[in-house]
Amino acid sequence: MGRFVRPTKDEIRERRCNLRAKAAAGQLRFPEDLKEIRMAFGRSQEEFAALMGLTRRQIAEMERGVANPTYQTIMRIGRLFGFRLAFVPTGEDLD
Repeated sequence: MGRFVRPTKDEIRERRCNLRAKAAAGQLRFPEDLKEIRMAFGRSQEEFAALMGLTRRQIAEMERGVANPTYQTIMRIGRLFGFRLAFVPTGEDLD
């Protein structure tokens, strides 16, 4: 595991703006964007885990896509940005 380098305030602001734009376009994905969400708060895995009431290992596994987080966990993470879990159309025909 690499050493955590805390992003600057400008980097955090830019990451948050990018996340909001992805969400508005229906392109924000879990777990693919979890690390970006964490970095938008300028937190290490340990710090983010403490904020969410989880362990560092749980955060690391979610970021790698090998964990199976509960609905409540996903909702807690989403609430940091005012997001909620929703179905988003993919643009593919369902016929």
